[in-house]
Amino acid sequence: MNSSLIGKIEKAHRYAQERDRFAFSELRVVVRGDNDAHEVTLRDGRWHCPCDFFAGWGTCSHTMAVEHLLEGMVPEGGMATAGAS
Repeated sequence: MNSSLIGKIEKAHRYAQERDRFAFSELRVVVRGDNDAHEVTLRDGRWHCPCDFFAGWGTCSHTMAVEHLLEGMVPEGGMATAGAS
């Protein structure tokens, strides 16, 4: 393998270990809930989910699960906005 490529692979592994290097500004992910699949989005630093609970509370189990999965790399629940994606 080319030594330049090996260096890039090693650097990528180091970056991946340093989660604070990453900050998502936009994201779209499908969360398969117990009853239905929901497309959770992050736009302009705000979470969106089409589920009924999110519409009333501005957060839900779907957005919280994504926040937990990507801890430290996405805005926390305080930046939620009610409404569909």
